[in-house]
Amino acid sequence: MHDNLDEIQSVRLVQYRILNRLAKKGNILFTGSSLMEQFPINELLMNNGMHHAIYNRGIGGFTTDNMLEYMDEMVFGTEPARVFINIGTNDIARPDYSLDRLIRNYEKILILIRDRLPDAEINTLAYYPVNETDKVTDNTMRDMLFSTRTNENIDLANMAVEALAKRMGCNYIDANEGLRDNHGRLKAEYTIEGIHMYANGYQVVFNNLRKYL
Repeated sequence: MHDNLDEIQSVRLVQYRILNRLAKKGNILFTGSSLMEQFPINELLMNNGMHHAIYNRGIGGFTTDNMLEYMDEMVFGTEPARVFINIGTNDIARPDYSLDRLIRNYEKILILIRDRLPDAEINTLAYYPVNETDKVTDNTMRDMLFSTRTNENIDLANMAVEALAKRMGCNYIDANEGLRDNHGRLKAEYTIEGIHMYANGYQVVFNNLRKYL
């Protein structure tokens, strides 16, 4: 097992190394944390009559620190022509969260991709809104999920990622239209526990991403 990783994360990395050897190069890559790992992109492509080859290399629980350590598995192994990134929500959830640190790490990720894949198109995705629904009844779990991962902090992080992408010559995509309720929170019917989404929520994101795919 890799240091500081749980068994599922370690197995996922091994799976990705093997899959990367089989992957056709020059296609589209989705990468990041669980919000990307759980994106049912290939099923949504089939449902919508699209035939793009999109590889998913998201890993649940990963932070920008983790991604920096495993760029080969999560990015370079597929040699993508286009990259879509959603990483950092777990950074925001940390008790010692720092926006400056998140953006420094994010910049390192983008620099590494630019250096190794100079011709690749890089797309940074806005973080999704959250909703402190009554689906989480355990107060300890609620604090862990939402004490710092608030919509206010997410909005600030999105502005910072947008500015970073512009400075780095990358694209910033806000695919959140239609996800929020009247209070600006993630709609309860889209979310499992206030953060992760069911397929109906991802369908909304997919509809907003179609023109970029």
